[in-house]
Amino acid sequence: MSASSRLIDVRLDEASLAAASAEAEHERRVAVFDLLESNRFVLVGHDAGPYSLCLSLVEGRLSLAVSAGDPPQLLQTHQLSLQPLRRVIKDYFLVCESYHAAIRTAAPAQIEAIDMGRRGLHNEGSELLRERLAAKVELDFDTARRLFTLICALHVRG
Repeated sequence: MSASSRLIDVRLDEASLAAASAEAEHERRVAVFDLLESNRFVLVGHDAGPYSLCLSLVEGRLSLAVSAGDPPQLLQTHQLSLQPLRRVIKDYFLVCESYHAAIRTAAPAQIEAIDMGRRGLHNEGSELLRERLAAKVELDFDTARRLFTLICALHVRG
């Protein structure tokens, strides 16, 4: 992987974030850390990386502001309708709630089954995100998974 084909900074717009519990804040920080540790991100039509990314919600749409350079200069802002992702995000949160509840009381086999469903929805959301961004940003699957995690983090309400 080229040093220029990656993200070196990722921010979630504070104005887009709902108030969240300490656990949700921790999950957001871990998701950003994981994304920065390993990613492939190339802005189509630009070879100006490495890149900085700011994710936000603007009027119900996902906004990806991509910058590069030192100091960072805005290269492009992409806005995506979240409508195609809403069902997957909703289902993902429902399964996550079931998973967290199951951890306390369910048998290991039940927990594993719920976790498999959670991972399947996460993968589905990641592939959908990757498809939606294909003409704008080149991502590998793992980067798309980590971005999907951050998009979900924008929706966490506590």
